[in-house]
Amino acid sequence: MKRIAFITGTRAEWGLLSPVAKALAATAGVEVKIIATNMHLMPRYGNTVDEIVADGFDVAERVPMDETDGSELQTVDVMAQCLRGMAEAFDRLKPDRVVILGDRFEMLSAATAALMMRIPIIHIAGGETTLGAIDDSIRHAITQMSSLHLTATEPYRQRVIAMGASPERVINTGAIGVYNALNEPLMSREELAASVGMAFERPTLLVTYHAATADDRSPLEQFRALLDALDRHKEADVLITYPNNDPRGGGLVELIERWVASNNRRAVGIPSLGKTRYLSALRYVDAVVGNSSSGIVEVPSMHIPTVNIGTRQQGRIAGESVIHCGVTADEIDRAITYALSDEGKEKARSASNPYYQPDTLGIMVKAIADSL
Repeated sequence: MKRIAFITGTRAEWGLLSPVAKALAATAGVEVKIIATNMHLMPRYGNTVDEIVADGFDVAERVPMDETDGSELQTVDVMAQCLRGMAEAFDRLKPDRVVILGDRFEMLSAATAALMMRIPIIHIAGGETTLGAIDDSIRHAITQMSSLHLTATEPYRQRVIAMGASPERVINTGAIGVYNALNEPLMSREELAASVGMAFERPTLLVTYHAATADDRSPLEQFRALLDALDRHKEADVLITYPNNDPRGGGLVELIERWVASNNRRAVGIPSLGKTRYLSALRYVDAVVGNSSSGIVEVPSMHIPTVNIGTRQQGRIAGESVIHCGVTADEIDRAITYALSDEGKEKARSASNPYYQPDTLGIMVKAIADSL
């Protein structure tokens, strides 16, 4: 029996990993263990560890981390917490492989612990570029630590190979988030409306904004500009989710809560939608606004526009339904106006998604199982 440990720190991350973990758990000779950390264990972010349990998994290890105040020093401190906690968890579980998705700072701690304990790492979503976030450097560092690479597009596969990985150990699987978006059983409009407290009868924007950690401009000032732009679109309701527990993100949640309170007739703030509510919302909103990777990767397959703000996703491959804009209120306002226009909607309806492959889940599961 081979034991695989999946590391997860956020709701979005688990939403991507859960079908892979489920499929591997049903594979003969494979035992799946879940290690939860960071925002999964924080009440402020919805205690989303409960979603892992609801998906049918026991959480084998919980590695707590303090919530950051947004400062770089405290971020390094919580990374050290995570590094020690992951090492202790690995020592108890003794996994044969560790699965890590993406590029968050807690994943760098987990990868470092696995590397030093000689546990092979399977890395999902390497080779991507996001010049406006320190995640870019973290992602490439994890690539160098990993032994198997599952990339979302062929150009990303080629970048990982150019970084020195053996071509036979780098597999273009497509993006698992796109597979989930197209295959997840979704809620009806009425079920979602009752769950989040929003009718979805008027034009609706789904907003997710995170601190651009490699941008010298203030995340709070950029977010205030986004709120200013939203104030210019009284015709639209706004469903806004909380940002990640990231460096330089201090104060964003408080801004969201104040803005929602002053716009409570048309705005709802949710710490975490979870996978099913989030993917369901993509069926009923008119556009996605912010700087989350989901707007680049998954949303185009829903054939609605994405307004991608600022530099956080700069360098990532994007389809034609993605509207890139700057960080001023005027620039964001113009992009939202286009997204809600007939022209913007029609362009999104006809656009293809460069992250789509027809059997992403099957390719991923086979690649991981074959590596054991």
